[in-house]
Amino acid sequence: MPSKRDLLAFLSSHPGAAMRDIMRAFGLGSAARGPLKDLMRELADDGVVARRKKRLHIPGTLPAVVVADITSRDREGDLIAQPVEWDEAEHGAPPKIRVQVPRQRRAALPAPGVGDRVLLKTEESTEDGHVRHAGRVLKVLDRSKARILGLYRRLPGGGGRLVPIEKKNIGRELSVPPGAEGDAEDGDLVSADLVRQGRFGLSTARVREKLGSVASERAISLIALLAHGIPHVFPPAVLQEAEAARPAPLESYEDWRTLPLVTIDPADAKDHDDAVHAEADLDPDNRGGFVLTVAIADVARYIRPGSALDREARLRGNSVYFPDRVVPMLPERISNDLCSLRPLVDRPAMAARMIISADGKKLKHSFHRIMMRSAAKLAYPQAQAAIDGRPDEVTAPLLEPVLQPLWAAYAALKRARDARGPLDLDLPERKVLLKPDGSVNRVIVPERLDAHRLIEEFMILANVAAAETLERHKTPLVYRVHDQPALEKLESLRTFLGTLGIALPKAPVQRPSGFNTILAKVAGSDTAQLVNEVVLRSQAQAEYAVENYGHFGLNLRRYAHFTSPIRRYADLLVHRALIRALKLGDGALADSVGAEDLAEIAAEISATERRAMAAERDTVDRLIAHHLADRVGATFGGRIAGMTRAGLFVRLSETGADGFVPVATLGADYFRFDEQRMALVGERTGETHRLGDTVTVKLVEAAPVAGALRFELLSEGRFETPTGRSGKRAIRRLTGKVARRPGRSQK
Repeated sequence: MPSKRDLLAFLSSHPGAAMRDIMRAFGLGSAARGPLKDLMRELADDGVVARRKKRLHIPGTLPAVVVADITSRDREGDLIAQPVEWDEAEHGAPPKIRVQVPRQRRAALPAPGVGDRVLLKTEESTEDGHVRHAGRVLKVLDRSKARILGLYRRLPGGGGRLVPIEKKNIGRELSVPPGAEGDAEDGDLVSADLVRQGRFGLSTARVREKLGSVASERAISLIALLAHGIPHVFPPAVLQEAEAARPAPLESYEDWRTLPLVTIDPADAKDHDDAVHAEADLDPDNRGGFVLTVAIADVARYIRPGSALDREARLRGNSVYFPDRVVPMLPERISNDLCSLRPLVDRPAMAARMIISADGKKLKHSFHRIMMRSAAKLAYPQAQAAIDGRPDEVTAPLLEPVLQPLWAAYAALKRARDARGPLDLDLPERKVLLKPDGSVNRVIVPERLDAHRLIEEFMILANVAAAETLERHKTPLVYRVHDQPALEKLESLRTFLGTLGIALPKAPVQRPSGFNTILAKVAGSDTAQLVNEVVLRSQAQAEYAVENYGHFGLNLRRYAHFTSPIRRYADLLVHRALIRALKLGDGALADSVGAEDLAEIAAEISATERRAMAAERDTVDRLIAHHLADRVGATFGGRIAGMTRAGLFVRLSETGADGFVPVATLGADYFRFDEQRMALVGERTGETHRLGDTVTVKLVEAAPVAGALRFELLSEGRFETPTGRSGKRAIRRLTGKVARRPGRSQK
């Protein structure tokens, strides 16, 4: 058995090693696995070894492939980068990575520069005591945005001011001298170059391009697209390829056109890439079981590897959904026409045929490349209404032969889901509804129907079947993975739940069922939403990876995205891998593509997914800030949704909008941030504002272009006497609490 020093030396030179790598390196047999795990656990308890996705590493080290931002140059002129994802609370400042560009690729690879986002293959570096890592550029993901986006405000004497759109730059206007405004008019959204960084006074900018007026109904989402660098205009070569595509011939496919598959989607969906069917299994050995079919548009038929369409789809990574528009991954000729499973129209598809038992367990499955003909296009409420006894002219003839078997199969799948016990968070999603002019009409929480859950369970089962098939055929694939919560986040969650009188048991391995037990205890209580949100924050972020470490949230050992190739590049890769593994014809993943190539793509599309989520969130923030801009001075009810040492984040009950309450405006007391209790506590009075508290706030300022709101807190916090008894009168008697004075400095 190696010593602790030997193990640390090995992990230092082999970051990201798995347990099997350690056993192989030290020549250990299977009998040594248990003692080795105990030794590694001791190192973890000492804080010198950490676990990252079933691999071991020294805390503060980097994975083998990392997405990083180039931030500067050193004295020698070498580029220095920092990882995009880094937990500063756990590991301190992010490590610096000296960027290396291989000479043999220098001609083909765009030269990276400061401000670029790159994909790096990292290794430990001992060349410089200050830079501990070196990174070889695999790809430049995002070119530097050497420009500032803002709202141009013209001044009477010529020139004007540029109001940046980023929240962090609120109040930091730039001066646009006369002659530097280009053709920008007052109120235009523009991009500008920073001409001079002012140490004193305003910095100076020159307008480069007029992007449009913020008065237009689509300007809000345009801001998000430009701010996050999301491609939204297809190059001519891509559109030409899409227009040249022709419908697939029947002879290349199995003919399943008589199977009454149906699509069930949101009422406003424009593309339909999945269809479902279920029927009772007639096999006497599977009494009460079902035969399920999930058919997915055969996008690989039209998007061939290396084509202009493929390069653009990989660049975009996924479709992006805003309240006023969709930025698709593929042109409409593909997404809304050739690959949309329209009713009564022949369409090529990849179909998963799955046999399940009466209790919903998958017994076997197979994949087929088929020609299908959708029997109907249904909306979720429409299908649900038919099952609930209110069929319409479309669903009435489908009720008995199609819809009822679907719901019967869903009942079996639900039994299997309940037995599996995935993480069951109750966090309703809000949807912003717009008026014809693009402004906010209202914010709703759409009802969650069994029709939604049915499609979700069918898709999950097909995704599992895809991963299992590719593993069985030893074909490299991109998994959809979700790691277990990090130990430090679990400890923070345990401490916080303890302040509510809720125990999170310590266990070697956490299971979703443990969280579900806690969520069930608080269901229906005043703290239910708070606990759901805090449990969500403790979870890792799902991503794409070639290494399978399971999906914690779904409680599945293997999982791959297969069901949405129109809007996710990951699904297209899985389709190509299935075609290659099962020898299903054209459009297969090239034999030369291996795990290392897919690891690079997985890192890219994980980054584009996070980019899309940020853009969607920012757009909703801006829309609601516009909606509330004329209500400055009004009062609203809400909850404390987050906090830092700088103040409180309050989420309004009416719209779900988030705004900030600066700590300096809380009153005359000095408030300290208690991280364990997730609270701001008055040092003198003991007045406490906790995460999840119901509050009343007044809207003080709205910055629509930045999507920012500032509130004044009107409601008082909770109080506790030194002996732990709560009550406002007691604390006032003890402290002589002074009246609240909003805006007074705490210094």
